Amino acid sequence: MENYQYILFFNQIGISAIGEVGGKNASLGEMYNQLNPMGINIPNGFAVTAKGYRLFRKENNLGKPLQDLMRSLDTKQYSNLASVGDKARALILAAPIPTAIQDEIRQAYQSLSNQAGITNLGVAVRSSATAEDLPSASFAGQMQSFLNISGDEQLIDAVHRCFVSLFTDRAIKYRHDMGFTHLDIAISVGVQQMVRSDKASSGVAFTIDPDSGFENTIIINGCWGLGENIVQGTVTPDEWMVFKPTLENPDYNPILKRHCGRKEFTMIYSDEAENSSAEKTIINIDTPLDRRNQFSLNDKEVILLSQWCYTIEKHYNKAMDIEWAKDGLNNQLYIVQARPETVHGKANKKVREIHKLKDKGSLLTKGIALGDKIASGKARILNNPQEGDLLQKGEIIVTDLTNPDWDPIMKRASAIITNKGGRTSHAAIVARELGTVAVVGCGNATCSIKNGQEITVSCAEGKEGNVYDGLLKWEIKEQDFSKLEMPKIDPMLILADPERAFELSHYPNQGVGLMRMEFAISNTIKIHPLALCEPEKITDKKIATEIAALTKGYADPKNYFIDKLAEAVSIVAAAFYPKDVIVRMSDFKSNEYANLIGGKYYEPDEENPMIGFRGASRYYSDFYRKGFALECEAMKKVRDEMGLTNVKLMIPFCRTVEEGENVLTEMAKNGLVQGSNGLEVYVMIEIPSNVLLADEFAKLFDGFSIGSNDLTQLTLGLDRDSTLVSYLFSEENPAVKSLIKETIRVAKRFEIKVGLCGQAPSDIPAFAQFLVHEGIDSISFNPDALIKGIENILEAEKKFLTKTNKSTLKLDE
Repeated sequence: MENYQYILFFNQIGISAIGEVGGKNASLGEMYNQLNPMGINIPNGFAVTAKGYRLFRKENNLGKPLQDLMRSLDTKQYSNLASVGDKARALILAAPIPTAIQDEIRQAYQSLSNQAGITNLGVAVRSSATAEDLPSASFAGQMQSFLNISGDEQLIDAVHRCFVSLFTDRAIKYRHDMGFTHLDIAISVGVQQMVRSDKASSGVAFTIDPDSGFENTIIINGCWGLGENIVQGTVTPDEWMVFKPTLENPDYNPILKRHCGRKEFTMIYSDEAENSSAEKTIINIDTPLDRRNQFSLNDKEVILLSQWCYTIEKHYNKAMDIEWAKDGLNNQLYIVQARPETVHGKANKKVREIHKLKDKGSLLTKGIALGDKIASGKARILNNPQEGDLLQKGEIIVTDLTNPDWDPIMKRASAIITNKGGRTSHAAIVARELGTVAVVGCGNATCSIKNGQEITVSCAEGKEGNVYDGLLKWEIKEQDFSKLEMPKIDPMLILADPERAFELSHYPNQGVGLMRMEFAISNTIKIHPLALCEPEKITDKKIATEIAALTKGYADPKNYFIDKLAEAVSIVAAAFYPKDVIVRMSDFKSNEYANLIGGKYYEPDEENPMIGFRGASRYYSDFYRKGFALECEAMKKVRDEMGLTNVKLMIPFCRTVEEGENVLTEMAKNGLVQGSNGLEVYVMIEIPSNVLLADEFAKLFDGFSIGSNDLTQLTLGLDRDSTLVSYLFSEENPAVKSLIKETIRVAKRFEIKVGLCGQAPSDIPAFAQFLVHEGIDSISFNPDALIKGIENILEAEKKFLTKTNKSTLKLDE
């Protein structure tokens, strides 16, 4: 290899070379040397070192003029930032790169082209500042990159423009914000063989959930063409969620969730690239409709890419932000960049703010939620960062998309709303960095929101962010569990929305005592299961069209129901793995089923659905048997195909022992055999008959879960929703407590688990004491009641222990 003074090839670079080549290039060299031999494809390349940049600055006597310019910067209001930046960039662009550096770039480029066997090899040219991509300086994209660069002159022009980009307005302000001295920062330039993703796909991956800090998942985003569209937020990308604990087991499919994004644009090479400057070598075209509806990677590729990402994370021993590309000529995947991911402090927080809307408002638009907070204020529609002066502090930015030029402006906003972009777009990354409320990828925000309109932006309702008309009221509650010890009785969660699972997994808990399947069916699937099994019964063309649109891409629409339900449950199971997640099979009442798309064609009209055709009685009936089969298929997929055997199943509203036997038989017909692969099936204790025949139910099922709401109303013979008799509703009624006590006693005798789901143990300390005294195994709480519930359990255990010790003392005496 040539003896270079200002060039280091990747095989000469390790992670310790940050001072010479910056974080980006040091990471590429580290991976090329350490991970390439392990089968991870890293394109070869070289770096123009910081030493070269310093020579460039020295030979052109740029030090003092640049220092004087930076000293003239208004660091309070940044009123002259644009002027200072313009002058600094003009100085650098007018200064020639020394001949010695140019010669070495040409020689190194020729060597790289020869190794690839391609004349004028296409390369990516990326800036790598010596303080960029470090854990203490995590904003990416402050410097420029140039893609599809070929030929000596274009390459030298690109390197020169990378030098210039050290003094973009955003980079100048960023360095001041981060406390870096401007002239202490040098720049290295990475030159890497281009992956022909213009003919395939590319994207980014995080080895941690970037919103919740959940560590057991890998999030992959992808689009057609070059990946700059994802970074810039120009497109809404495909997204995959992959579960690390099952990733290395070939018997299981680790993909928890897939989402096909709109992928509006495809970035490709320009036909005139060879005759263009370094800034005009790529173009963006509209993505054809058929490609928009097609995933940019197949499952096999997603799994391979995830395995690579996991290996990279383990090598660096930290969460990573990774860029990948697929070459359309050889169909191979490549890793083209990796840096530490730093925005996951939420995972370690023991004090949380819980935001909750108190008002209802008219929904203006919705998109992907960033974070879990709420903000309100005046909307300010901005078309570009040059209009940033129009934004008053505390107003809400509404725009098409953002890029790093927006960074100084975004800091003044109380919230950010964009038409385009996904969870890994520029707007999303910066919003997380700043802790700013943001909703991205709305599609129509700039049309549905008026300039100056007062709006409320809510990210506190799951992964979907909602933008409402008006200044709505909300409350903020603080939950502190920094010093909270875990009780002997298992505190578990009641969970409906799978999108909150990663966030809630950080709470003190022993798993999920009740996952309600209904939320996933009504909010994600939306279609009545029988409408997918017996579509011929639907005569309304509008409804049939709506179903066809939702099930688009499925040859058999029934698989739509199975996949979506499996995804919802698998996310919860993964979030709490390996703790138990008890999933209740569907418990809609007939009137609730009728509200699903197509439901009116299948559901009976009942006088009192609360005690009508619900729960177990539906599952084995000729009426609903086909729908129950879909539920079983989804649960089988979660447990057997995805390996999430921490999922237990629960049967609601099982009136008789014979019903229980019928349901277990029906489940077995659909591949869910009790005991097979460790499958446990619980039964809800919510009808007095369940308690009166508890011995027989205990012989049939693996555990009891007491549903205190239904048990109370059915024991006392009242409708808890009726205001006329609601004052009589009380779980502390002696008759109710007697039934609960008997249920626990039977469970202990048969040595099966028994828990309770309900609000009372968090609201009523005495009720928690009663359950502790009776020896219940677990109590499940809604998330907002969990901390108070645990405190009540701890207090009850303390009292019970004191009482027990006193009794023991008297016996000893």
